[in-house]
This record gives sequence, C-alpha cells and structure tokens, in this order.
Amino acid sequence: MTPEALPTLYSFRRCPYAMRARLALLVSGTTCVLREVKLSDKPDALREVSPKATVPVVVTADGKVIDESLDIMRWALGRSDPLGWLASADDPLIAANDGPFKHALDRYKYPNRHDSDPEEHRAEGLTLLQALEDRLTRQPQLGGETMGMVDAATFPFVRQFAHTDRDWFSAQDLPQVQSWLAGHLHSDLFTRAMVKHEPWAQGDPVTLFPAS
Repeated sequence: MTPEALPTLYSFRRCPYAMRARLALLVSGTTCVLREVKLSDKPDALREVSPKATVPVVVTADGKVIDESLDIMRWALGRSDPLGWLASADDPLIAANDGPFKHALDRYKYPNRHDSDPEEHRAEGLTLLQALEDRLTRQPQLGGETMGMVDAATFPFVRQFAHTDRDWFSAQDLPQVQSWLAGHLHSDLFTRAMVKHEPWAQGDPVTLFPAS
C-alpha cells in the first residue's frame, strides 16, 4: 500500500493522549504514516490540519481529520477490534480519568505552571486511584478479565502520575494498581507503542507506524 493510501498520524511519544491512540491503532492493525512532533517546534502541516495543534491527530486517506485521542481510538477500533476493546469502553471511568484525575495530575506534576499546591492535588489523585484499586481487587483489568479500551485509555495517565514521585507512589497502599500498571508498562504492546522516532520535518522520508 502506498503512503498516499494510508492515514497520517501526528504524535508525540511521551504524551499520554498520543500513547492511548497508538495503543488502539496497534491493536486494530492500522498502519499510519507517522509524523513525530516536537512540541516546542510544531510543524506547519499540523497547524494546517488542526488549528489547535495538539497531538494526537489522524488524517485519514480521504482527508478526514480526527484530533481527539478517544475519537482516534474509536475510529481505529471501529475499523477492526479483534480483542473486543470497545466492549469495555466504560465512558464514566474514562471521563473521571480525563477530568478530575487529569486536573489533579497536572497540578501535582507542574505546580509552578499552575500555581498549585502539589501535595493537595496529589491527594486528590490518590483518591481517584483508590477507586481503581477497589475495582482491581475484583477483576484483573478495569474493563474485566482482559485488557480493553478503558485500560488503554487510563494507564498512560496513571504512569505519568506514578513517575512524578516514584518512591512515594511505591509506598502507597495500592498493590493492585501498582501491579496492573507494571503489567501494562512491561507489555509487548506498550513497548511497540513507545518506539522512538526523530521529529518529522517536511521532505523527510516516510516513516510508518508501527515500525515494520
């Protein structure tokens, strides 16, 4: 298949929104032309297709622009969902992750940027993680017996929260969350989603995701 017949993915390796989009693209078997973005020097091509210029963005082969990560996940899985991820979407839990938890995470991780008390927002995030802990005591994944969309949509953000102060996170009474997170971080799927690529510039050779 020629590059012109493939969707184009604008991504940034360490962005949790982009991570979850890449996970769904991998599971669905969707190959894309990859344009890795340097956030401090965003390419004009990204701004042209999506004026808000945030990642991830998918431009389909017929020119449709999808610039929300959950929409990219649903689009990819709507094309092919061999593991049944959409059955575990759990919109309320994903909304709690994207709303209150992300709000607390940003103010915990970047207190200077938000003029916030990091300990206060760390405590808010911990309350939400305790709800995940409760669920994971009853089943191995947030969506049930196997990994699904809700797990892929949330664990990149829990990863970011955990990495803000790893010693503190490890000391919390969250054995199920810690085990669940470690399982995803050490999975072959996450390894494939996190392959490093140089930032894209106009005229560069075509790079495909996933890498062949």
